[in-house]
Amino acid sequence: MKITFVEQKYKIAKRFKDVMTDKLNKLDRYFGDDASARVVCSKQNKNEKLEVTITNKGLLYRSEVTGLNNYENIDLALPKLERQIVRNRGKLNDKKRKVKDESFEFLEEAPTLELPDIYKKKTFALDPITVEEAKDAIERLGHTFFIFLNAETGHVNVLYRRNDTKYGLIEVTF
Repeated sequence: MKITFVEQKYKIAKRFKDVMTDKLNKLDRYFGDDASARVVCSKQNKNEKLEVTITNKGLLYRSEVTGLNNYENIDLALPKLERQIVRNRGKLNDKKRKVKDESFEFLEEAPTLELPDIYKKKTFALDPITVEEAKDAIERLGHTFFIFLNAETGHVNVLYRRNDTKYGLIEVTF
């Protein structure tokens, strides 16, 4: 597995790189040689943030953890990744079959593979509006996202409120 380290307002120690590389290499058994991992370390106020993204054959596995130090964050992030990998592998092999009993690197037991059913379905017409009108609609309705037809571009957009109280915009093109 090819591993890339990225520093954002944080200096990554050689020891941390060695520990992270050793632990990520334990996940090699799930992937071929073409897998790559991206480890992003950053500092936010007093906390340290660890983001680990693994890509393999067009599939993406991602874990993001914030804590007092990144050495502890490793032990929180890698089980999340392994859970995603095992769940996805189980779905790819046979959607109805449970994962065989096998040893895991960071998990104590296999995650459940059942996905919840669709609980509710909504259908609505999209009227063309501007991004500013969509922001007003989010505030007015108290929602965290709003789907609309952008009057300026003609594309379907999703406007969403981020945790930092800013907005994000997703533009869907066909």
